[in-house]
Amino acid sequence: MAIKKDRILWADDEIDLLKPHILFLEDKGYEVVPVISGQDAIDCTREQSFDIIFLDENMPGLTGLETLAVIKEINPNVPVVMVTKSEEESIMNQAIGNKIADYLIKPVNPHQLLLSIKKNVHKNVIISETTTVGYQQEFGRIGMQINDSLTADDWMEVYKKLVYWELELENSHVQMADMLRMQKQEANHAFGKFIKKNYVDWILNPDQRPLMSPDLFKKKVFPLLDNEEKLFFILIDNFRLDQWRVVKELLTDYFTFDESLYYSILPTATQYARNAIFSGLMPLQIEEMFPELWVDEESEEGKNLNEAPFIQTQIDRFRKKYSFSYNKIYDSNYGEKLLGNIASLSHNQLNVIVLNFVDMLSHARTESKMIRELAQSEAAYRSLTKSWFQHSTTLELFRRIAEKGYKIILTTDHGTIRVDNPLKVIGDKNTNTNLRYKVGKNLNYNPKEIFEIRDPEKVGLPSPNLSSKYIFAMNEDFFAYPNNYNYYVSYYKNTFQHGGISMEEMMIPLITMQPK
Repeated sequence: MAIKKDRILWADDEIDLLKPHILFLEDKGYEVVPVISGQDAIDCTREQSFDIIFLDENMPGLTGLETLAVIKEINPNVPVVMVTKSEEESIMNQAIGNKIADYLIKPVNPHQLLLSIKKNVHKNVIISETTTVGYQQEFGRIGMQINDSLTADDWMEVYKKLVYWELELENSHVQMADMLRMQKQEANHAFGKFIKKNYVDWILNPDQRPLMSPDLFKKKVFPLLDNEEKLFFILIDNFRLDQWRVVKELLTDYFTFDESLYYSILPTATQYARNAIFSGLMPLQIEEMFPELWVDEESEEGKNLNEAPFIQTQIDRFRKKYSFSYNKIYDSNYGEKLLGNIASLSHNQLNVIVLNFVDMLSHARTESKMIRELAQSEAAYRSLTKSWFQHSTTLELFRRIAEKGYKIILTTDHGTIRVDNPLKVIGDKNTNTNLRYKVGKNLNYNPKEIFEIRDPEKVGLPSPNLSSKYIFAMNEDFFAYPNNYNYYVSYYKNTFQHGGISMEEMMIPLITMQPK
């Protein structure tokens, strides 16, 4: 069967003089249809399909720009390359405004034409092939890094590389995506061992650990405020590094970025990690120092109703005098209201904003069949996050903050991981419902499969009962009860969960944004 040739339409009133160029392209395997006027080009476009169109700007009758406008109405997706003798800025601006794919100045040489074709017709294939080869070459190096990662910083570098390649391979060959997924699983397995070995020491020796949840305000926020800068601290619940990377491109016109990661405490759940950020304390310290603000696992009360008071206690404890506001955005109505109040927020040194959409998305994906269909894959989950950021009030919020000239620290309290492998666990009726960690006094499980904390006080966690212990799922595991096991497993398999130990849950973005 003959291989289909890419088809080129070339409109130029001096097309006969371009015969050598046409022969060059035909020799490279392209089919070239030459025409001598804009009207001929329009007629051809109506009757045939082309992979790319070269359009001379200065033709008798319809000009190139006039022809371009009609062609875009007929087929808005075909790439059109404008070829012209003129370097007038106004013509360039008009052409670019009409969404040309490329702009060539006469006299053109054959290799310029070939480069433009490759860029506009074969770009995705070339990128895909180059990306696949690049990851194949990098695969072994990442594997060695996984084996050699001895420090918290080493693991951050591994995770950043894996996220980079995940995004690069997103539209590439499926086998490469599978290869990366297996390497991420290998990395998470080794990362779990690293956390089991080091986590207790991190909590016991806060001066020697990597940056963690309780350290954020003391080490990142207060120094900026002490420097008399006004700051927005924006926390997007359940926000991962890969999601930040796809959102970042929406913000590059307004900010420059200092990007880093930090480690969430365990459990990687809002009640623990976010309260630790805002209070600057481990959960056990919160319970002991502010029992009226701490809400334990068994309580029916919302677990994050005291965030503004927690911020105030941390400011007071460090004897600071900052003025601050606290706003939590659940939906577009709250977002619109906050946009209207931006001017009044400028009186504060610190403005804290919590955005709940991504957390709601992950929970809705579990509970709603429609959302689960929309967010079938990691790529789709990222895409929904980007769509929310762009089309809700969120992007406008960031844009207005940039207009005011304020810095932003953008972060999250924990990430999330798509779970796949059920682990059986038995607990009494008071055991919490989270799928990635359990706390209780009568837990039955396989200790080889989890990270267990038998002495919660040692790692800064409260004990609901004297004999309470915490267990954490690792890798892509989730806890399932033996009762109604098959239904439970099928319901929660391939859902996004948090609370346990994985690179995605524990190593999370911390971005300082400077307005341009």
